[in-house]
Order: sequence, then structure tokens, then C-alpha cells
Amino acid sequence: MFDKIVIASRGEIALRILRCCKEMGIGTVAVHSSADRDLKHVRLADESVCIGPASSAESYLNIPALISAAEVTDAMAIHPGYGFLAENADFAERVEQSGFAFIGPRPETIRLMGDKVSAIKAMKSSGVPCVPGSDGPLDDDPESSVNMAREIGYPIIVKAAAGGGGRGMRVVHSEAALINAISLTRAEAQAAFGSDVVYMEKYLENPRHIEIQVLADQHGNAIHLAERDCSMQRRHQKVVEEAPAPGITPEVRAEIGGRCAEACRKIGYRGAGTFEFLYENGKFYFIEMNTRIQVEHPVTEMITGVDLIKEQIRIAADERLGYTQDDIIVRGHAFECRLNAEDPKTFIPSPGTISQFHSPGGLGVRVDSHIYNGYCVPPYYDSMIGKLIVHGDSRETAMARMRTALSECVIEGIKTNIPLHQDIFNDAAFQAGGTNIHYLEKKLGL
Repeated sequence: MFDKIVIASRGEIALRILRCCKEMGIGTVAVHSSADRDLKHVRLADESVCIGPASSAESYLNIPALISAAEVTDAMAIHPGYGFLAENADFAERVEQSGFAFIGPRPETIRLMGDKVSAIKAMKSSGVPCVPGSDGPLDDDPESSVNMAREIGYPIIVKAAAGGGGRGMRVVHSEAALINAISLTRAEAQAAFGSDVVYMEKYLENPRHIEIQVLADQHGNAIHLAERDCSMQRRHQKVVEEAPAPGITPEVRAEIGGRCAEACRKIGYRGAGTFEFLYENGKFYFIEMNTRIQVEHPVTEMITGVDLIKEQIRIAADERLGYTQDDIIVRGHAFECRLNAEDPKTFIPSPGTISQFHSPGGLGVRVDSHIYNGYCVPPYYDSMIGKLIVHGDSRETAMARMRTALSECVIEGIKTNIPLHQDIFNDAAFQAGGTNIHYLEKKLGL
């Protein structure tokens, strides 16, 4: 086991990793920008290293600075958390070449799954169901693209192979708009991701977003830990997540989860990962794999009792999985609300000093947050300031528990999206379960 780990992230996930390391008796090094010297995990870590100014490009995305921090503190491994460099294959490669363990998948696996075209090809060969599409990059022949779209059937969606986070995609409803849409998406992809490779898929009009959590070690063992429903989204960004997904039977869960675990074995996956699917009319369609820990991982932990961060660390230390598939039993229901420092109506970020913070509590309530009274939310990074998670023996109990927790949560001095979450948990369609990925935007009139 590692004796010291560099936590190459910030905010709530950095604090989550630090707490886990403390439980495991592992020393911690918190790297931070000059704007983040007062973060809670920086104050609590065994050691801290300032790696640059507020700008992410000069700090959290600065690979030489991160590796230097590991060198000067004699750390053995680097945990990237999520965001920043967590899915950067070059970073993972540089970490391992420098003699440190990267707590995540191998660089070649990150590259394979980071390119949507190669990821879909790999999943199809592994028996994971995919959205009907071009099965590869679009060439420069307009006639070929037109014929392909006719075969797939409109509407279709043109996507950047290197895209993500809702960027680099364009929905096309008619043949007349196709060629221009491909050209625009190519140009946007080149500007945003440094690659103009695009592909085509059938556009599913009213799907849900359901994802499967997996764990795999370097010894050929792989398991799935049930599914999460992440359909409550705004502009492709998740707002509320729950586990398990409403309406998914144990038989269906075992079938799709088993295929994901088998895919992990076939591609030699290592660590924690998430298979993301669109789900419509009883069918799953693979869209991408996230080769890191997810923001919403706590809902899976709540229903399975598995500490996913600990398993990440153990796997990176070359230990075998501590669980078999038979050990994974789904108990009850869990929800997570992402708490953002933003106006709940305009969604404009609201940085500033938190004058008062009161955390909710009670049976089945968990708060993952780095904020505290007097903490100043900086304007330089993502607006998420925490996550409110609840668990109950049924979906109805968990939902009632979340409404209570939201009413108890006090964050003053800045604006937050708590009123939006209260509105969602009082919504009749959400209470019934199974809303699609467009529901929240339509509800908000976006």
C-alpha cells in the first residue's frame, strides 16, 4: 500500500480523497493554487504545496508542477479526483514515467475510451449495445454522409470524437441541414479539442440518462455496482442523480451490468469507471465511458456500502478487488443534489464569502462539501460547492428525507441553487420517476 498520496484536485472531491486516505493510514499531500490556500483539505492535509496562481492552466493543469510536488514530498501516487487532468492520458503517462502510481486506468485505456469512435468500436466488439451510427469517423465525401444519414434515419446527431461535457455536438433534423452541420461541428471540434474528427449517430428524442458503475483490477476481476439515473440535467450538466434507476429490474440490471463488467475484462480496464447510456423504450445505448470517479459516486456507495475511493486506491496499489459480484447487493434508494454557488433562476455564478453555513443531518443524510463559515468561494473554478446525499429504505422515504435536508441546509452570503432542488423534489413527474433528459430544461423554459 502507498505511504503517501498527492491529491491533484480541489474542492469536495479533494476532501473526500483526504478523508479516505486518513482512514487507510496513508499520508496526504494537498496541491493547491494561490487562490485555494484556505480550502479545507489544504488545511487538514499532512503536507501542502502551492503549484501556481489562480488560473487552472498555471496550477491544476500544470503537469510539471504536479509531478514536482510528488517528487519534493516523496509521495508514491497521485489521485486526480475528477475534472482537470483526471481523464488526460498524457498526464497519466507522465505520472507513471516519473515513477509514481496513477490512481486510475492505464494511459492507453484512457486514450481508447476518450475517443468516442474507438470507444464505440471497442464496446460493440465487447457486446455492449450502442446507438446506431456511422461506426467510425465521417469522411470528406458529402454523398457518403447523406446516404449514411438516410440509412440511420432522421433526426441524427453529429458528434466530435474528442468531445465531452455537452460540447462538440449538433442535432440535424433534415437532409438539407446535414452538410453544413457537419462542417460547423468539425470547425468547433478542431477549435475546442484539437481534432476535427466527427461521427454520426441516431438522435434519440426522449431518452433517460442511465449509467453503470464498474470496478476492475489488474488481475482480470471486474464487477458492476448497479446503475444511476442522471436524467435531471440542464445543458448536458447533471443536477440531481439517483440510484437505483426507477423501473430497472434486477434482471435487466444483471444483464447490462454483466456486459459492462465483461467489457472491462476485454479491454483490460483498471480502477473505477462509468458506462454512460441513453435508455429509451426499454433499450440501452452506450454513449461514452468516464475513466475516473464520478461526481455522483456517493449514491452508489449509499446503496451498496462500497467505498469507491478506497477501492480505487487499493486497485492502483495492485491489490485484488475486495468484492465479488455476489457481494454487491442493492439496498434502498439514494439521491444526490449538486449544490452550486449560482443564481437559481439565471444560473449565473455567485462567488463570494459564505457568512453562514449550517449542514443538515439526521439518519441517512450525507453532506460532501469543502465549505465552512467564512470560506470565500473563488470565481475561477466550477461553481459546485458541495453535494447533499440522502438514503432511505425506499424511493419515497429517500425523497421525503431529501426535502427535509434541503429545508435544513443554510448557506448565506452567496446565492445557491437550493430553491431549484426544492422545486424539483416537489415536482409530480419527478416524484413519479422516469423523467427524460429534456424534462428539466422544458420545465425551466430553456
